Amino acid sequence: MVAALAVVLAACGSPSPGGTRASATPKATTSLIRNDNRLAEELLQAVRAQKFGDVVDTTPPSGVPRGKIHQPPNLDLAVIELSSTGQALAAADVLFSPKYPAGVAVPMDQNLTAGTVRWRYFDEQQWDAHAGQGTKDVLAGRQNAPIDFMTPYPASVQKLMVGFAVLRLVDQGRLTLDDTYRYTAPTFRDRCGGPETKTVRRFFDEMITISSNESTCALIQLLVDRKALDRDFAALGMPTLHEVPGLTGSNMSSLDTAKLLMIVNGGPGTYWTAPDGKPVGKAVLSDSSRAFFLSELGNQGLNQVLSTTNWCGREYPAPGIPQRTPSRWINPSTGKMDNVGGRDFGRDVRPCNETAEVTFAHKTGLVARAGGDAGIVHSLPGKPGRHYIVVVLSNLGSRFVDADRPADPPGTQPVEYTEKYGRLGRAIDQLVTSHRNP
Repeated sequence: MVAALAVVLAACGSPSPGGTRASATPKATTSLIRNDNRLAEELLQAVRAQKFGDVVDTTPPSGVPRGKIHQPPNLDLAVIELSSTGQALAAADVLFSPKYPAGVAVPMDQNLTAGTVRWRYFDEQQWDAHAGQGTKDVLAGRQNAPIDFMTPYPASVQKLMVGFAVLRLVDQGRLTLDDTYRYTAPTFRDRCGGPETKTVRRFFDEMITISSNESTCALIQLLVDRKALDRDFAALGMPTLHEVPGLTGSNMSSLDTAKLLMIVNGGPGTYWTAPDGKPVGKAVLSDSSRAFFLSELGNQGLNQVLSTTNWCGREYPAPGIPQRTPSRWINPSTGKMDNVGGRDFGRDVRPCNETAEVTFAHKTGLVARAGGDAGIVHSLPGKPGRHYIVVVLSNLGSRFVDADRPADPPGTQPVEYTEKYGRLGRAIDQLVTSHRNP
């Protein structure tokens, strides 16, 4: 009853106990955290300030004229603040949708479990028709939950799940990254490409750093072959993470995605307790697998959502998280990111690297009906300290653009996301920094 009342208050714009914060001196043996609503309220305000409802719908549903989006978008934002050693200090998850236009903070327990949400699979037709909630439940038994939310399709953010599952096989001794795998492309869609033979390491690298769909399909087929697809997430306390064969139909909530990244990041102690009562911590992945995963995420070539450094110095899009752009993709002669999986961003990123304040190990996602970014932020030496995980998933994909979006220079990678994502990334980075550097 108390949780339901809190949801109603939050939906009306009042504070809600939707976040958790650790005590000032967390125990060395645990990272379990307790209730605090400050971070949740700040995230609600940060999203509201971006006015995502002002974007233009380029392909509106039948009967709706082209112009401003006809209803508030679905957006799911989670942040976990970390200590310098990787312990959780605070966590919050906020949801926006036509049903919750002012946003709602999700109550969660010390295991970062959001038991008060009825999660539904995203259905673009349902959203277009103003329904907003979808018709297919992600989890059974949530029909009476006080919050009803249709999770945005994760697009290529789902590749985090594929990578995690592959590395679990490696840790179990059932696979090595240097094994050669022949992808036969038996049933997947055209964008999955044709047969290829590469090492698992190369498929993995292309999947994460340049978001290759072909390499992702190869690794999904590998997981299907080994009967290792979508097996561990619910058992580990991340039940909304569902990976299915192919590149459509998967589901992720931002909160469970942030929990997955907490494992990848590593850190001492117990992060939460799994449904079977076992503690969950960094040992879910081996040190070598976590280091490899972090390295791949740190070499992300598509820094164009919560961070926008690939377009360093352009007036549009707005600056986001002030990350250091990985040198792997920088042309040493021009400083440009001019060959990121065939993409040319056309800007010298070295000036932004000189003023960078953080690293951002992350994975982006984009289709017409979805846009997202999920990653781990750590401050660079000598810069204001902050360490956090941030995940945003929304149905604002390439279908939705800014009303004042300028034309892209000829021959360069276009700006396909609203710059409001970048502004949100900068706002989140600033508020987390203020917590650590008052």
